[in-house]
Amino acid sequence: MAKGYIIGHITVTDPEAYKEYVERDTPILEGLGGRFIIRGGQAEVKEGETLQRHVVIEFPSFQAALAAYDSPEYQEVAAIRYKTAESVILVVEGTE
Repeated sequence: MAKGYIIGHITVTDPEAYKEYVERDTPILEGLGGRFIIRGGQAEVKEGETLQRHVVIEFPSFQAALAAYDSPEYQEVAAIRYKTAESVILVVEGTE
C-alpha cells in the first residue's frame, strides 16, 4: 500500500504565537500515525515561487493522512496556524 503525506509550505507571520501550533500539532499528528520527515531546515528554490518553510509528514496510507488532517483534534489546532502563518497544505499519495 502506498504511503500518504501531508506536505506544508508555510511562511510564519507571528513567530511567537506560531510556537503553540508546533507544540500542539506534533503530538496529535504523531498519535495519528504521522512521522515528521521534513520540518523546516535549509531549502533552496530552483524554480518558481514558494513560501519560506517546508514540512513533510509521512503516514501509513493516503487515507490515514487524510483522516489525520480532517480529525477534529488537528483542525482545532490548525486554527492557530490560520492566524499565525500563510500556508499551502497538500495531502498526497506516495508511490508503492
